[in-house]
Amino acid sequence: MTISEIAKLAGVSNAAVSRYLNNGYVSEEKRRAIKKVVEETGYRPSLQAQTLRTKRTKMIGVIVPQIDSSSVGRMVAGITSVLEENGYRLLLAVSEQNSQKELEYLILLNEKQVDGVILFATVLSVALKKKIKQLSVPVVLTGQHLSGCNCVYHDDYHAMYDVTKLVLSKGCRNFCYIGVTNCDRAVGAERFRGFQDALAAAGMLVSEESAETGKFTVDSGYEKMKKLYKKYPNVDAVICATDEIAVGAMQYLKQQGKKIGMDVLLTGQGDSVLAANVSPSLTTIHYYYEECGSKSAQMILELLEKGTIAVQEIKLGYELVEHESSNNEFGR
Repeated sequence: MTISEIAKLAGVSNAAVSRYLNNGYVSEEKRRAIKKVVEETGYRPSLQAQTLRTKRTKMIGVIVPQIDSSSVGRMVAGITSVLEENGYRLLLAVSEQNSQKELEYLILLNEKQVDGVILFATVLSVALKKKIKQLSVPVVLTGQHLSGCNCVYHDDYHAMYDVTKLVLSKGCRNFCYIGVTNCDRAVGAERFRGFQDALAAAGMLVSEESAETGKFTVDSGYEKMKKLYKKYPNVDAVICATDEIAVGAMQYLKQQGKKIGMDVLLTGQGDSVLAANVSPSLTTIHYYYEECGSKSAQMILELLEKGTIAVQEIKLGYELVEHESSNNEFGR
């Protein structure tokens, strides 16, 4: 069917149908009439024709590091809600935490002529920064801060500082840390820096031997805790960069007969479903992941609507969520 035929059946003008299909203003009465015809006829506008006419694909490329992640899922949900509300669709690419794949996907999405890209970057390499500047479409970074680049990110440093400070207030002095690579500026470098500075403020130093670098998995947390425990059997606090790592550490410590929340205090980051459902429940940091996604989507749409705008670098807050794993009265 054509727009003219839709207009005739709905009893409206061609212009009204065009505005309806392009999310423009149409009175409620006309909107209902057009919607009824579109649904009854199963009409679908030609995407190719729309692209040629508007020079827009109404498609946003989203590059994520992994799909089996609660935080990534919540951010993608935030992005999707805003894009769908504005008539855009999402094209998802998974980099598997591989910085080279991130580069390749940036090039591919640019060639496929998406209108913009939202990038969940892991490693902000020189090559990646250069490629972002070379793209012909706008890019928004999500979850990482890059000065001079449009981005929405979390306050990883102060979140880790505060949760470490909480554990210090419970009287713990024999700390171990399990993080991820410092090449990941947010989850790796900034969270570890927050941990180090909180201990330094309390007059304590972090030895290299008491910190391990793992992966974003429960299994990695288990293995790294096993390695640390052999060197520090008297550990009374374990601070972890993610909830998944913390749950793995918890499993190992429990196998050694340690009472979590009494013998050893344990914390994670992310406030995942996992954190609330392990026993004892895990003290963690709640980040506003869905808001991070929605703000990233709003930013990319604003860039598309207004063209060049002042660079926006939005840092979101967090909440410290104390559960049983850092309560040294738990189980007494």
